[in-house]
Amino acid sequence: MTADHASPPESAWFGFRRVDTGTKTRLVHGVFSRVAGRYDLMNDLMSGGVHRLWRRRFVAMMRPRPQERLLDVAGGTGDIASRFIRAAGTGAHATICDLTEDMVRIGRDRGIDGGLAGSVDHVVGDAEALPIADASVDVYAIAFGLRNVGRIDSALREARRVLKPGGRLYCLEFSHVVLPLLGRLYDAYSFAMIPSLGAVVAQDRTSYQYLVESIRRFPTQEGLADQLAAAGLWRPRWVNLSGGIAAIHTAWRI
Repeated sequence: MTADHASPPESAWFGFRRVDTGTKTRLVHGVFSRVAGRYDLMNDLMSGGVHRLWRRRFVAMMRPRPQERLLDVAGGTGDIASRFIRAAGTGAHATICDLTEDMVRIGRDRGIDGGLAGSVDHVVGDAEALPIADASVDVYAIAFGLRNVGRIDSALREARRVLKPGGRLYCLEFSHVVLPLLGRLYDAYSFAMIPSLGAVVAQDRTSYQYLVESIRRFPTQEGLADQLAAAGLWRPRWVNLSGGIAAIHTAWRI
């Protein structure tokens, strides 16, 4: 007679710490609840404003069209969704889905201030269990959010589920530097400066230490392309930005 043992929880990386996936979700929620008010300012300071150029290219690659529906996962303060709506034109709509209530609130307020209230709606939700109907969106976008989910494969399967046949996935994320000298400089800068900036500007060194560590734990460009294919998405491709400091991955649902 054998003993009946419960299966151990699935694990994930929270920075350089191994935790179960439920704990990671709670910890990530805490990170973004704490930094929501300074999120955009910190992005500007950390990247010298370069992240805005990355986001501009990200949306340009989507080729937004009238009447299309965008799902912006981990959409936070609404920057991607607002760019998409303005570029798409008549009848386009965006849904911003974010894990953190504080980020959703800031995004909603900015959408109202920017005159986009009728074109954008907001929902609190998890990338691994989206509160979105099957085959209901034309474009799935996630910018600087995929590395924060507990199970990337689950999030990518959810992306495929909500995309219409012929729908497009776009992922903008910090990635792995492909130029050795730049990689050494980037490591020195990010480990020394980013947590210190977080401590001074956001009064939260711990969250920005997690940010730096989470980038190192994220899959390589090739690794993420393999995961996209394994999730049933077609023709995964990527474009490196700033020597691989960030990358844009694309794929299709067929």
